[in-house]
Amino acid sequence: MSIELKTEDGHVTITNEVIATIAGGAAIECYGIVGMASKKQLRDGIAEILRKENFAKGVVVRQDDEDVHIDMYIIVSYGTKISEVAHNVQSQVKYNLEKTLGLKIKSINIYIQGVRVIQD
Repeated sequence: MSIELKTEDGHVTITNEVIATIAGGAAIECYGIVGMASKKQLRDGIAEILRKENFAKGVVVRQDDEDVHIDMYIIVSYGTKISEVAHNVQSQVKYNLEKTLGLKIKSINIYIQGVRVIQD
């Protein structure tokens, strides 16, 4: 699926993968995020951290008519307040998508796939 925007100069098509990549990039900039996790079921109880080129695998973009919904699967750092980290991710992703693509986001759902201890 993709989003069609009509402008004065023509049509713009934005794919869900582009939206997912921008959302994933915005999320990992937030404090307390170790990385993005795959949306697929955890194998052997271990969440795999996705690399930059695979952010779209940790984000699901859904569309209902004009509404855009985003599900994000993340791994947080040990010792951070998970509710604050999730709220920060929601705010940052919504801001980036609205400013970058001009989209109105209806909801951003955060799924914590794991907690990691970061070694200095």
